[in-house]
Amino acid sequence: MDKNQRQVRLMRQSLFDQGFLDEQFIQLEELQDDANPNFVEEIATSYYQESSRSLQTIELALEKTPHDFNKLDGYMHQFKGSSSSIGAKKVKAECQQFREYCKAGNGEGCMRTFQALKREHATLKKRLEAYFQMARQAGPIETACRPK
Repeated sequence: MDKNQRQVRLMRQSLFDQGFLDEQFIQLEELQDDANPNFVEEIATSYYQESSRSLQTIELALEKTPHDFNKLDGYMHQFKGSSSSIGAKKVKAECQQFREYCKAGNGEGCMRTFQALKREHATLKKRLEAYFQMARQAGPIETACRPK
């Protein structure tokens, strides 16, 4: 393994160690093969295109008063599902907290949690973009392994 491949492995491991990703990301990696070597990156790109639209929808719904907590919860349920599908662990946790605030009818909690969710979403996007760029530069390596 050369230096670049080692850096890719360390960067990948840090995404798990810092709680950004969970087991679902590994399952996506296991679906990647020679026929589709950029599968995980394509899934992540698709997720970010879709999720940015979802975040806009949620933000618009939060601006309306009184809050329709059932609608907000439904939007967040869908967002949580798509976040879970790529293994976005911290984003998923914020989604769950938002849904708890919806159930409690706590608009202030929803607003606060939504801001945290957007930060986690943006942070993960930057980290994954850097990871995928480094992985492309390093060339193919076996990545579908369990984090330590």
